[in-house]
Amino acid sequence: QVQLVESGGGLVQAGDSLRLSCAASGRAFSTYPMAWFRQAPGKEREFVATISWSGGITYYADSVKGRFTISRDNANNTVYLQMNSLKPEDTAVYYCAARAGGKSYYVKEYEYDYWGQGTQVTVSS
Repeated sequence: QVQLVESGGGLVQAGDSLRLSCAASGRAFSTYPMAWFRQAPGKEREFVATISWSGGITYYADSVKGRFTISRDNANNTVYLQMNSLKPEDTAVYYCAARAGGKSYYVKEYEYDYWGQGTQVTVSS
């Protein structure tokens, strides 16, 4: 069983930056593709960014490309989401997700096996 704990959310103004962290338990973290998803009020959860097990492949939703950066530290079982130039439409609960294996990158919710509880990000205009 893998436990994921997100942190780093908060209330910021448009144009500000935040860095989200996701700490994972378990020895197999370095083999897991990881991702961030988000869910805004009244909307379905959507894909934000993903990173392969090695960190060599990253992929982003068009809405965040060029502003967000996903990275990972396998030595410390942590994945990050650096969010720059935040917009009010980025307001959502952000979830970390882990997939138990795979050599590629994955963008669908059903492709992930473990989820964190989420961290709230609110961007005021």
